[in-house]
Parts: sequence; C-alpha cells; structure tokens
Amino acid sequence: MACCWSWWKRYPDVARVARAPSPARVENLESKAAGEGARATRARIMLLLAADTSGKHGSIALARCGPGDSCGVIEVVPLEGGTFSAQLVPQIAALLARHTFHKEDIGGFAVVAGPGSFTGVRVGLAAIKALAEALQKPVASVSLLEAMVVSARSQGRVTAVRDAGRGEVYAGEYEVHDDDARLLQERLLTRADWLQAASGSTIVVADQNLADAARTAGLPVAEIEIPSSDVIARLGWQKIQVGKIVSPEVLDANYLRSSHEIFSKSSS
Repeated sequence: MACCWSWWKRYPDVARVARAPSPARVENLESKAAGEGARATRARIMLLLAADTSGKHGSIALARCGPGDSCGVIEVVPLEGGTFSAQLVPQIAALLARHTFHKEDIGGFAVVAGPGSFTGVRVGLAAIKALAEALQKPVASVSLLEAMVVSARSQGRVTAVRDAGRGEVYAGEYEVHDDDARLLQERLLTRADWLQAASGSTIVVADQNLADAARTAGLPVAEIEIPSSDVIARLGWQKIQVGKIVSPEVLDANYLRSSHEIFSKSSS
C-alpha cells in the first residue's frame, strides 16, 4: 500500500484519510454532491483538474471550463508509467504554480476510474479523493472506454476495446448520437468471445493487434491514440454540468474484474 499512500504525510494540507461511510452517510453525501453539481452548472467558469493513471502512461490536465459547454485546456502534463505515486501530487502542485493558481482555485475534478491497471487506478483515485474532500469540490468519474468512444467520433453502436491481459479485453458498448454517448454495458471478455459480442458495432481500439483481429472478422474499425487528460477534462465538465458527479468518499474504481481475480493475478 506504500505505493498509493506514501505522499499522504508529505501533503497533509491536501489529504485526509476517508473513512468508509455508512449507508445513511452515503445518501447524505450524494445529495450534497448533486447540489454541488447544480451550483457548478450555474457557475460561469470553473478551473477543472483532470487525471488519468489507468495505463502504462498517464497524464494530468488543467482546464478552464465554461460558460456553457466550452472547456479550454490550459496544459496537459504527461506522467511516466510506474512512477505515478511519486509524480502525481508534485506534478499537480507544479502545474498549478506554473499558471499562478493555488489548489483553492480548483472548482472541480475529473478522474479516470478505470478500467485499467489496478495500482495505477488506485493512485489516481487516492490523490483526487484527497484533494476533492479537502476542498469540498465535485468529482466526475470517467470511464476510459467512454473517453475512447468519444475520441473516435463514430456514430451508432460503438464498442471500445482495450487489452486487459491474461487473454482478455475490456469492452465498452455505447450508443452514440452526435456528441452524446449512452452506455449500454462494460464488461470483461475473453479474446475468443469479444469479436462475436461486438458484432454490429464499430470497434474503437488503440492496439494494432486488436485492430487487425477486428478487421479480419469483417468489423469496421476506428483506430485512435489512448485519450489524454484533455479529453477527460471535457467529459468531466459535461458530467458536472448535468449533475453526474460523486462525492469523494464514495468515489470508487471501475476495474471490471472481481477483487478475487485481481489479487489472484497479483499473487501468480
């Protein structure tokens, strides 16, 4: 656990340990979060911090969002994989300082909650949870598969596919019309099953092997780069405007694997 929480004591002003809330506490927190989202919708401009540490490489972004749907990205900072726990909080502090902002200027957060690397996802969520709880600001939880779908700009039935290791893939099925992507389902599938399950969809991938497999099966393919945090910021702003937010204490990871599967993989 040192990988995820080693910065906790070094940055006491941005982090507090969140205890697991009771069901009544969760209900109160969600009501408060919804109210915060409504106020954010009325706000003209919000400084938004976005983070993605779900893959081999990650990034953070600072954006000035509003009025309306506009969300202008100020800067995107890449993060090297394997060092997220050491880099993330110092890089956030440096990013804010470069643009003469303080953490108190942040009005909201967007974070990739998965699916992806177990450790990477936890590092990103831990940092954003701590900041959002300390500052009492709204958080938008974003699926990387949704970000892939939005980046592809394909229409109709669209399935984003990402390598999950162990002969499996993460697959997210969406119905896309204009700029609206409606989630149908996200699930973990074997490489033997995903092509059949994705029949009738446009396949969005950032992996050449998966792209080749889809084309061999006769499926239309949209190849993209893995979205960086500028895309996460814009998606997060859309969610904040309509109140699709979570409180820091109930923000959770979207692994698509059970805890038993995750830990059995770690011990093997």
